[in-house]
Amino acid sequence: MYVAVKGGEKAIENAHRLFNEKRRGTTDISEITVNQISQQLSLAVDRVMAEGSLYDRELAALAIKQARGDMIEAIFLIRASRTTMPRFGSSKPVETKNMKIDRRISATFKDIPGGQILGPAFDYQHRLLDFDLEETGGKYEAHPAKTPLDEMMPKVLDLLDAQELIEPPSEDFNEDHRPADLTRDPLDFPADRALRLQNLARGDEGFLLCLGYSTQRGYARNHAFAGEIRLGRVVVEFAPEELAFTIEIGEIIFSECDLINQFTGSKTKPPQFTRGYGLAFGHCERKVMSMALVDRALRAEELGEDIVAPAQDQEFVLSHSDSVKATGFVEHLKLPHYVDFQAELELVRKMRAAAKDKIMAEAAE
Repeated sequence: MYVAVKGGEKAIENAHRLFNEKRRGTTDISEITVNQISQQLSLAVDRVMAEGSLYDRELAALAIKQARGDMIEAIFLIRASRTTMPRFGSSKPVETKNMKIDRRISATFKDIPGGQILGPAFDYQHRLLDFDLEETGGKYEAHPAKTPLDEMMPKVLDLLDAQELIEPPSEDFNEDHRPADLTRDPLDFPADRALRLQNLARGDEGFLLCLGYSTQRGYARNHAFAGEIRLGRVVVEFAPEELAFTIEIGEIIFSECDLINQFTGSKTKPPQFTRGYGLAFGHCERKVMSMALVDRALRAEELGEDIVAPAQDQEFVLSHSDSVKATGFVEHLKLPHYVDFQAELELVRKMRAAAKDKIMAEAAE
């Protein structure tokens, strides 16, 4: 039978109050500030900005605080806030060749023009808990004076490109190509590479990491080398309609990954390496490396490879990479489904009764 349910407004209000109380925690401890989150939980802030498609450290930190550290909820909050903001236009394509480097490594060549810049990373840290951090401040050593970096840091893949050992950059990335905007238009298939990379940049890091890992374990032809991983600041330029020239409006921190992948060739083209690419806001190199692995896997059809693995299926990857969409679909199961379930329950009862009648009829014969 169907049961009508009404009310619940007071319970929802109480749930909101309880949530705010839990978020604040005990008042014996000072409330964490948005600035503290921005400065000391910077990698969390970077992830929220990247997957929220909005470069604003203060808003991302606020979202993390409001969401009690639930990253996906914070990403959801940022995307919702983004939809309320006016759009003034599109910036010029950023030029990562001119990045002001904080970190830059290559796993393919030891000696590269400009040198290897280790920068801030977990790579060489011991995975041991630092109990000094239990005390406010802990041990802190000021960084020594920075050694001036070479201004000329050409892309590692450009060195291979000059020798025609790697495929040339995609035409999708030239300045005249204007890709579709995934934040304003729904995803459609087949998606070109520029649109796929937009999707991956907004995609859930864990999902992409697992897919990228799968490609390395044989579920796609994807033996990759880290050609170059960069972290640094890139100038953003904008050309207002009322001006006849371009102006600089600020800098954005980016992580970028260029992967060098296995050989390819044909009767008309000699063997050469292929590319995988990843780019995202902030310091999130695990994310951009995963992006680059999946980007290369999604190029299977373009490169004449058989599509045999999940990471090569663009409809599967792009339709399920978004954490906000995935969360909404999974968590909607918590909402009332009383009428739907009663209908299913009644159907099962009828099926059981029919099956019982059939068994009894057969037994009587």
